[in-house]
Amino acid sequence: MAKITMIRAREILDSRGNPTVEVDLSFESQPSVRAAVPSGASTGAYEAHELRDNDSKRYKGKGVLTAVHNINEKLASALVGKSFSSQSELDTALIELDGTENKSNLGANALLGISMAFTKAQAQINDQWVYESLHTADEVKLPVPLMNILNGGAHANNGLDVQEFMIAPVRGASFREALRAGSEIFHTLKSLLNSKGLSTAVGDEGGFAPVLSSNKEALDLIMQAIEKAGYRPGEDVRLALDVAATELFKDEKYDWEGERLTGKELSDVYAEWARNYPIASIEDGFSEDDWESWRSMTASHGQSLQLVGDDLFVTNPKRLKKGIDEKAANALLVKVNQIGTITETQKAVSLASSHGFNTVMSHRSGETEDTLIADLAVALNCQQIKTGSLCRGERIAKYNQLLRIEERLKGHSEFWGKHAF
Repeated sequence: MAKITMIRAREILDSRGNPTVEVDLSFESQPSVRAAVPSGASTGAYEAHELRDNDSKRYKGKGVLTAVHNINEKLASALVGKSFSSQSELDTALIELDGTENKSNLGANALLGISMAFTKAQAQINDQWVYESLHTADEVKLPVPLMNILNGGAHANNGLDVQEFMIAPVRGASFREALRAGSEIFHTLKSLLNSKGLSTAVGDEGGFAPVLSSNKEALDLIMQAIEKAGYRPGEDVRLALDVAATELFKDEKYDWEGERLTGKELSDVYAEWARNYPIASIEDGFSEDDWESWRSMTASHGQSLQLVGDDLFVTNPKRLKKGIDEKAANALLVKVNQIGTITETQKAVSLASSHGFNTVMSHRSGETEDTLIADLAVALNCQQIKTGSLCRGERIAKYNQLLRIEERLKGHSEFWGKHAF
């Protein structure tokens, strides 16, 4: 039970150039560790509260000096000098100090920065990597990367409805081989776009953001890139989508390629795509409040498609329990800043796994160089991980950490591969 001797926060910038929170924390007789909090663009209404200053004179209102102050003054004074026997004990203290359901008093970004840093410090004091410190299963598996190689929605201004068109390399027996396949396909897609005179500028998560005529054109381009790179669609590489449909939902219908579709009509679009493309996963195919469409799609296609709840569940065990009870979705997207502590994240993953749900560890569109989620994906036995495309340092950092973990395990791990879906 090491004593916390220092907690210090500061305002830094995320990958979009917006402020976020960074925290240094140390135990007695140990070097300090550092954690940085991610931030989302298309955020669910039920996420824990990200505290912003709303001062229009600084960073267009997005400053986080209030959250930093809450850490340096209120939280540090309550925690420094105390010992906590576990992550759970520390996170419980954080939640009690905030005292609100959605962490709106001190800010989920303030609480999470300390929670993440404590996780790293615990691993350090035990001379372990974070994944070793948190891992409890008998076997260790490396997740399949869901690589966002073509952007639309809120991540680009190219008119595409679907926010993320992803590839899921499942070939081979290692994460390293899957990562290589993804990289080769990404660069092949760039060449393909260039040959067609299309833009190769990238969106928030590093995927290309060309102006295209339809969502299906994006799917067709990716299929061509997979084949030109020498891989077999459906066998070596599958497709995954993040529709972020909450952003499209207005007055009980979905804005879709210039039309207004009901949930049933949008379900039919997905079903047609699944028949014609090797789609393994659809994330946020419906709005966070459109429970009827979620239930219907899960009943009709849940055996053949992974249906991932992001805005629907916001990594919140209470929301997830409702989804389990109502048979809405069959997979959980895991974002640490949606819930605000590592312990609550662990509880959500445990609940999902115990009811047969797949779990997908995920970054945010506003990321940092922090690689904690790579370790968490392995520690929590997540079938897949989303960290973005095959460019931008804050995305690659997570992939590189998974390469290091796989190397450290020296053959004592498995790659989820085709069993991930």
